[in-house]
Amino acid sequence: MAALVVPDRARALAAGLGTAAAGGFGVAAGMAVLTGGRWSVWLPELLPLAGVRLSLDPLGAVFVAVTGAVAVCAAVYAIGYARHEGRTVQAVLPLFVASMLLVPAAASMSTLLVAWELMALTSLVLVLAEHRHRPEVGRAGLWYAAMTHLGFAAILAGLALFAAQSGGESFDQLRGAELSPMARDVVFLATLIGFASKAGIVPLHVWLPRAHPEAPSHVSALMSAAMVNMGVYGIVRVGLDLLGGGAPWWWLLTLAAGAASALYGILQAAVASDLKRLLGYSTTENMGLVLVGVGAAGFFAVSHAPVLAALALTAALLHVVNHAGFKTLLFLAAGSVLRATGLRDLDALGGLRTRMPATTALFAVGALCASALPPGNGFVSEWLLLQSLVHALPASGVAGAVTMPLAVGVIALSAGLAVATFVKAFGIGFLARPRSSQAAQASESPATMLGGMGLSAVCCAVLALAPAVVLPALATAVGQVFPAAGAVSGQVTLRLTGVMGVISPLLIAVALVAAVALVLAVLRVLASRRAQWRARRRARLWDCGAGPMTARMEYTATSFAEPLQRVFDDVLAPESDVDVTPVKESAYLVERVRFQARIPDRIEHRLYRPVLAAAGVLGRSARTLANGSVHRYLAYGFYALVGALIVLAVIR
Repeated sequence: MAALVVPDRARALAAGLGTAAAGGFGVAAGMAVLTGGRWSVWLPELLPLAGVRLSLDPLGAVFVAVTGAVAVCAAVYAIGYARHEGRTVQAVLPLFVASMLLVPAAASMSTLLVAWELMALTSLVLVLAEHRHRPEVGRAGLWYAAMTHLGFAAILAGLALFAAQSGGESFDQLRGAELSPMARDVVFLATLIGFASKAGIVPLHVWLPRAHPEAPSHVSALMSAAMVNMGVYGIVRVGLDLLGGGAPWWWLLTLAAGAASALYGILQAAVASDLKRLLGYSTTENMGLVLVGVGAAGFFAVSHAPVLAALALTAALLHVVNHAGFKTLLFLAAGSVLRATGLRDLDALGGLRTRMPATTALFAVGALCASALPPGNGFVSEWLLLQSLVHALPASGVAGAVTMPLAVGVIALSAGLAVATFVKAFGIGFLARPRSSQAAQASESPATMLGGMGLSAVCCAVLALAPAVVLPALATAVGQVFPAAGAVSGQVTLRLTGVMGVISPLLIAVALVAAVALVLAVLRVLASRRAQWRARRRARLWDCGAGPMTARMEYTATSFAEPLQRVFDDVLAPESDVDVTPVKESAYLVERVRFQARIPDRIEHRLYRPVLAAAGVLGRSARTLANGSVHRYLAYGFYALVGALIVLAVIR
């Protein structure tokens, strides 16, 4: 309401502070429940027929707290970034945050579906914020609207069947319901499809690399670091909590979908040159890793290995928290670059280290965390996930003996590709020389934008050096699903419960800092001794006799990723085209050679394009049915009525 009524000059501040307050209350509510509190409310008159039933338990509290933290960072950032945004965007942003806070707090099917649809509609409005300036925004919004509502239809069908078989629609009634095996399978598959679509899991991911780049950057951060988590929440809530586990093939399917998403997402990110599109595909990869953990947890649970199940689910939830931290930072930093240069193309960036030192340092922190290297926070959760899979062999049977080593290989490969991806993003985008006038003239972002990025960087640092801060809260949430002791114990040194495994992120960070300091000290001593032997003089960099170094001599994002593209050529299926224009007077002299290369999303190309083409053919052929003739329309109505009467006469 404040964003609608306050003057233009104060509107961004009012909307930002209101959204930050909503996020802060979300963090407080989540932590209160995770430390032993309980909260529930029933509002029977608010929603027709079913009413609104809200209840925050430890599982939902994790996602509420994460969403609230992301909202605080994005809201502070938006005060400076969204100063010139329209009134609609600034008014809808708090509604989007509120809807995401309501989804994990829903305690009935109808309340969950209403909050889910409100989240989808408000996010769609925000994605379309700049549709008048760029036609790509409209196309991205169309893809997002179609995929999110197809996912909603799948969730609705699954939960409606669940409620019909259970005789009630509250979660307490659904949790104790007796369903036939066929009904349980249908409910899980339908909800898995719907929730996986929201999480951006392959092959339902096609909206994500389109919508996230086109949305305002603080909205991209909310969608990529908070909204996609709701898909994971839905799978855990329905599959592990309400349905109570199910068949082993459920979770092997979930694990396989997660592994495919992790590998395919990071491959696409590794070859992407659009910075925000790269981050969008990175979200697909990280949500895939989370689903690997969720699938492994469900499989271990039905295989009667509760210790491993608790460890895998703890790793998955910790990666949800870690991903929210570094992906918020990365999208906000990408927005800072976009605001300063107007560019997202890494091939046209470079040289930002001198023009935007704070943004460069903050992006470097996010890139380190996203690379799953120590001392980043992504390293800890991926290490825990690997430990749960490595120790699975004695207890998981034949299916686990085949599946878990493959999952370990996928995680290891995706981690290596993630390092290459973010070395490319940081090195090409921020270091060396600027490759365009926009990058050369960039300026640092306002203090509020840097403040939002700084908050997320502090969260990443805390999660990286002291993950024990959040592990007890995650253990409370895991204990709601699996009645087992905490999977991880310890403060400075983390020890796995029930299996062999010890890690100390803080000591690893201290050792790395000490090693770097020692190397620098040795180099400084050697340099000082050499300076005593001979006088120091300045000289121009060696250039092979080609003249002074220019930006055209640098690697671009495309050339940096070309070796990886060659290795995975069969998977990526790149397209290239060479156009040679000869001189008009002679066919032997060339005026211009133009080379174009692109790497399309192969799943979109092979799966969705034929479906869309068939739908287009069907739509064009259906035009003959509606030719404007009133007599034909009356005949349609008459035949429909006669058909309905015949059907009623037969079945009654």
